[in-house]
Amino acid sequence: MNQPRWLDESEQLAWRRTIAGSILLVDRLDRDLRQHHDITLADYEILVHLSEAPDRRLRMSELAAAALVSRSRLTHRVNRLADRELVAREACPTDRRGTFAVLTDRGMALLEDAAPTHVEGVRTHLVDRLDPKTFDALGQAMGRVASPLLDGQPAAWPI
Repeated sequence: MNQPRWLDESEQLAWRRTIAGSILLVDRLDRDLRQHHDITLADYEILVHLSEAPDRRLRMSELAAAALVSRSRLTHRVNRLADRELVAREACPTDRRGTFAVLTDRGMALLEDAAPTHVEGVRTHLVDRLDPKTFDALGQAMGRVASPLLDGQPAAWPI
């Protein structure tokens, strides 16, 4: 077995800062959405993907890919959203096995209400803390991290 390529002190510091910043940012954005709108960040992202899709609907497999979650995890989330009448399930008319997740009017209203909270959180806790060049570099760097981790799966947005 090959020896690991250990991180040097500066790499270790950068790595730990990356972990801390990522976890704390996601936790804060999630907490704000839960507190003000009774929705998780993960569920908010599902509503966003549906809102951007034609007719506010996506096949479950497409939605799972867009949300970067397994189909089983997505099924659980969509079930919770359907229980709250934020999303509906519809059978695919051309494929008996296919199912669509559809954003309801109630889900769209919640999304429109929650979006300003989310965007302000992203701006306050990330965008405004970095100069534009650093923010762009962060996006470029994370794209370079994400792209090979997709394992050939198509990305729902540019990476």
